[in-house]
Amino acid sequence: MDEEQTISEQDQANDQSESLLEHAGQTEEERLAKRVAELRHQIEEANYQYHVLDNPTLSDAEYDQLMIELQRIEGEHPELVTPESPTQRVGAGPLQDVAQYSHPVPMLSLANARSEKELYDWYKRAQNILPNATFTYVCELKIDGLAMALTYDQGRLTMGASRGNGLVGEDWTPNVRTIRSIPQKLHDAAPIPEKVEVRGEIYMSTQSFEKLNEQMAENKLFANPRNAAAGSLRQKDPRITGTRNLDFFGYQIGYVQGMRIQSHWETLQLIKEWGFPLNPHVQLAHTLEEVMAFCNKWEHERFNLPYEIDGVVIKINDLAHQEELGVVARDPRWAIAFKYPPIQVATRLLDIKVNIGRTGSVNPWAELEPINIRGVTVSRASLHNEEDIQRKDLRVGDWVLVQRAGEVIPQVVKPVMEKRTGSEEVYHLPENCPRCGTAIIRIPDQAMAYCPNLQCPARNFESFTHFVSKGAMDMDTIGEKTCEQLMEAGYLQSVSDFYHLTRDDLLELEGIKEKSANNMLNAIEASKQRPLSRLLFGLNIRYVGEKTAQLLADAFGDMDTLMAASEAQINEVPGIGPKIGQSVAQWFQQEENQALIERLRAAGLNMREERKHVEGPLTGQSFLLTGRLNTMTRTAAEEAIKALGGTIASGVSKSLSHLIAGEDAGSKLAKAQKAKVPVHDEQWLLDLLQQYQQSEQAVS
Repeated sequence: MDEEQTISEQDQANDQSESLLEHAGQTEEERLAKRVAELRHQIEEANYQYHVLDNPTLSDAEYDQLMIELQRIEGEHPELVTPESPTQRVGAGPLQDVAQYSHPVPMLSLANARSEKELYDWYKRAQNILPNATFTYVCELKIDGLAMALTYDQGRLTMGASRGNGLVGEDWTPNVRTIRSIPQKLHDAAPIPEKVEVRGEIYMSTQSFEKLNEQMAENKLFANPRNAAAGSLRQKDPRITGTRNLDFFGYQIGYVQGMRIQSHWETLQLIKEWGFPLNPHVQLAHTLEEVMAFCNKWEHERFNLPYEIDGVVIKINDLAHQEELGVVARDPRWAIAFKYPPIQVATRLLDIKVNIGRTGSVNPWAELEPINIRGVTVSRASLHNEEDIQRKDLRVGDWVLVQRAGEVIPQVVKPVMEKRTGSEEVYHLPENCPRCGTAIIRIPDQAMAYCPNLQCPARNFESFTHFVSKGAMDMDTIGEKTCEQLMEAGYLQSVSDFYHLTRDDLLELEGIKEKSANNMLNAIEASKQRPLSRLLFGLNIRYVGEKTAQLLADAFGDMDTLMAASEAQINEVPGIGPKIGQSVAQWFQQEENQALIERLRAAGLNMREERKHVEGPLTGQSFLLTGRLNTMTRTAAEEAIKALGGTIASGVSKSLSHLIAGEDAGSKLAKAQKAKVPVHDEQWLLDLLQQYQQSEQAVS
């Protein structure tokens, strides 16, 4: 034992001697730069082993020690800091602006198949184009996240851009750098090209999603992991993104310089060798039967995964075949998404109750026997209106199917008829408002019923909470509880009363301290500067949502001009139909509403809108989007339309120029068809935007 110890001490002495010889002749700056390089290599290798190979080589304590040493050296020598350093994953300061990024190669959407027949039809279309080809396929789980394009120059990450509309995305590079599973530098296990774009999916595990919602319990919760991932990446402060446990799976090369790749399977192996996590459940298939077996397997086993998927992506493996097959519209002919149906669970419909909305609308909702749907306990669901209940033939006591298809509020799909016993009760709306007792009225040709009492406490409460909400006057420190307290104390009879509250009034409320009272008063004062559109939205005028309020504000410019406008003049605004025009005109004709406007004016509220008229190829055309879009968010689509001069309508009317119907389009589609409004699919809109965006770029 003593001999072993002597040998060990001798080896240690030799190592120290070698180290001293190695450092001899080095300056302090050179020594530190070398140590920084060593630390960065060790940390990135540990990230690679953990996130890509699932083979942790360092304990958390060892990893933290390396990071602490690197942070210390870089803190003392900021000239050694580089963008790809692991320390930069914590994020720099808040972003001032998010730049747009034009994709050199468009990020295409995928056509969907929802049955074996549709999958076979896709195969037949490809085989008809290449009748002599023998296809093999790569099957990949369709991760429910956010598509991202990562550009590497000389092996270093230089750009992380979101998909956007497929042609133009947004530059989120500082935020992308905070995700540990995305390499700052490519590993050299495979040759590194001069430039390459690696595409993949940023996602959040279900465990991280649940933990995040627990932390945000007192704030607005994310509806699902996909929304949480998108919201976490799109933070103006990258440091917040860095705390959200986002992850990444690579799945494609967008383009590469100086390298020839033969197949998609080879692409995936390259991605892994460069240091990207590759989903472990990728499979090479030689027949459609194998593809379908893969799809069927994961439809049942997906709930055992630590992340959410909504289907399988099937790609023809040979890249030469892909090139020959090409693209139709915005979908590649060589790939398709096999989509799974929404998750539906059966439970009991215990009761049907109603809420009174801010405009007096009577809104029924379902009280359900609590049921767990993919980790979320559901005990209530929306029922829209009495007509919807009757159409579905829902009865109190029924067993019903409930689904969450990426929606915040679950939906009751239909009753389970084979479980009906005959004891279930047919439902009818109450004859009187459950809060104030006023007789409920039904307007002919309208599905919604109303409480007409303008002083109904339930209606007023909804009006007050809507007025202070983010989309309206944005008094962010005043919530539902405070509104309820102010009503009970007698301080709120009208929204104009917010502007007469004093510090003493607020301090009388339970739980309100000096600091909270000051914050509320500051929020009230700041709300006076909101534009006219926000005020119009906050006033609870029937049929006037955010988009309609913006249309009215843009068209008339100030409150006085709008108040003086006739119903006919309001109807002339693109995107405003007769029903809205009549409602707006009648609202402003009522003396109590005119008096309210004058009280708000006297309180110092802004009554004007800075008019932003954009002239472009879509000027004079109005658009309305309904249903789910697959290639971009509805907000992004609307912004693209407005940037080209088009207007966004708030509802269907005969003056509407175009209705864009996405997946699962609802009642607006039927109304548009009845009104003979031109109806288009998402692809039509994408082609239109692409055509005019390219024209604009050519002109500029």
